[in-house]
Amino acid sequence: MLSTAVRPTTRLLRFCLSTRCFQSAAATSSTVNATEIAHFSRLSSLWWNEQGEFSLLHRMNPVRVRYIREKILEATCEDQGEDARRELESKCAVLTGMDVLDVGCGGGLLSESLARLGARTIGIDASESNIGIASTHASGDPQLSSSGNSLEYRHTSAEQLVKEPKRFDVVCSMEVIEHVDNPVAFLSACAQLVKPGGHLFLSTIARTPLSYFITILAGEYVLRKVAVGTHTYSKFVNPSELISFFQTYRSSPSSSSNPTDFGHIGSDASPRPWITRTYAHGLPTRLEADVRGIVYIPWSGEWKLMPRSSTPWGAVECNYLFWVRRPLDS
Repeated sequence: MLSTAVRPTTRLLRFCLSTRCFQSAAATSSTVNATEIAHFSRLSSLWWNEQGEFSLLHRMNPVRVRYIREKILEATCEDQGEDARRELESKCAVLTGMDVLDVGCGGGLLSESLARLGARTIGIDASESNIGIASTHASGDPQLSSSGNSLEYRHTSAEQLVKEPKRFDVVCSMEVIEHVDNPVAFLSACAQLVKPGGHLFLSTIARTPLSYFITILAGEYVLRKVAVGTHTYSKFVNPSELISFFQTYRSSPSSSSNPTDFGHIGSDASPRPWITRTYAHGLPTRLEADVRGIVYIPWSGEWKLMPRSSTPWGAVECNYLFWVRRPLDS
């Protein structure tokens, strides 16, 4: 096992020097990577085994849900005041009345949680096997199967869904962007699915030496927590790349009515970008976007959401959460 683990270290320098040029990714017609889809399709039957291949995601999911809840409450306070926030916080179902999309839903771990928070939830995935597993699992829960249209699964991709007129209050894509081709097109599609004033949540892995050691060397080759080949180092995405994208990305004024309009990058004629200002360490202002590290604590077997103040000091060197809000005037 040790010799197997050592072999990837000989390629570490090459991996750490290799970067995926985020803004000039190959302009493919689809963001879906067939090899990645085949990999996760083979693992689809393991999605709901809490001790198996996806055990770390099962443990991460409550932290992701709390973060989404936290940001929705913060936005409610900014938009409607503290009284409205307190009223919403007193309810268990803080997403009641919202249309929510889970892009790359896998077996439905997050989708089910969002539906239980009251959202009208659609989970989409490019793997038909994943959709089958997610649908079957949801049908076994009376709360979900008897709640009308609160949870729906579809075998499709973000760029296909964007051609339809429906837009969402919240769009989530957790641990997906590091598995797609053409991340710029993928982000554009996700962004265009967000209503004006809506929220986009992402979760991914930074491209750093630390993340290589933890997710690939340790996670795949030494501890065997996930299957070898699950991650590709060059596809990891740094927080600064997401911030830079939304500093130049501008939603098309017609995007809500014209689903084939994918917005603009750097066009002066279109509305303001989603991120207009950054402060120390290149981080965005709290009302426009947020970057938070999420760290696995091995001795407790739990994930911990790091405070915002720790972001400039290495908390986002591996796994992190990213939130950005579409401007109301776009």
